[in-house]
Amino acid sequence: MADGKTLKATLVKSPIGAKPQIKATVESLGFRRMNQTRELPDNPAVRGMLRRVDFLVAVEGEPYVRPKRSKYKIWRARSTKKHQRGH
Repeated sequence: MADGKTLKATLVKSPIGAKPQIKATVESLGFRRMNQTRELPDNPAVRGMLRRVDFLVAVEGEPYVRPKRSKYKIWRARSTKKHQRGH
C-alpha cells in the first residue's frame, strides 16, 4: 500500500442462507467468522465489495443500519402439492 490508507470492517451478520455471490464476496474480503474485524486497503474495488454487502458488514466511521427484511436470502417457493388425507 503506497498511501497506507485502510478501512476497518467488521462482519456483524452471518451470510448463512445468502446468495452464493454474497457469500463469495464476504469470503473474498477475508472474513471467516462473526464479529471479526479486518483492516482492508482503501481502494475502489474494496469499497465496491463493501457496498455490495453493507447489510452484513459494519465499516468504521459509517453507521451500520440493520436491514428490515432479508433481501439477500434465497427465497424458496412453497410446495404446490396438497396432502392426501385418506383419499
